[in-house]
Amino acid sequence: MGRATWFCVDIECSGPVPARYDMISLGAMVVRDHVDRLELGESFYVEIAPTTQNVDAGAMAVNKLDIEALRRDGKPLKDALVELSAFVAAHTMAGSKPVFVGHNAPFDWSFVAYSYNICGLPNPFGYKALDTKALAAGVLGLHWFDTDKERLQTLLDLPPQDAAQVHRADYDAAYQARILAGLLAHQRGES
Repeated sequence: MGRATWFCVDIECSGPVPARYDMISLGAMVVRDHVDRLELGESFYVEIAPTTQNVDAGAMAVNKLDIEALRRDGKPLKDALVELSAFVAAHTMAGSKPVFVGHNAPFDWSFVAYSYNICGLPNPFGYKALDTKALAAGVLGLHWFDTDKERLQTLLDLPPQDAAQVHRADYDAAYQARILAGLLAHQRGES
């Protein structure tokens, strides 16, 4: 059986789809899966300079990032991805493989995978991702539409989200790490 080092990843973007819009921030948090326990570990955060001019006002209202400040001060996309790859390599446990985890992973993974592709860099997560919404549906017997963070907070006895920090990629990645740990513990009968 393979071992995993889980990397809970959250991105914020300037619109709903990669290529047309940009990933403008990324947060990640490590969850180490030891034989007898789960451990929340180090985190990573970067704000990224956009490469397109396309901006969806609705997306920017959600993430509250300043697109002009990102154009001026954001890290170039390739540099941000090189740093993310180094973070993943440095924090993947020996004998395990890194696994991308997201809350609605298809969305976040699509931006990350697309970005690695256009920068000509290997994606350290490969082509697979674990979706905590789907995991919650299976582990807790919920309908997929009932797997929002607020419901999981209650079902997994997690602390409430800090409304002032929601939709900041590093905060969301850390909260998603709590969700993952709670779901894995529940699956193992530890909760």
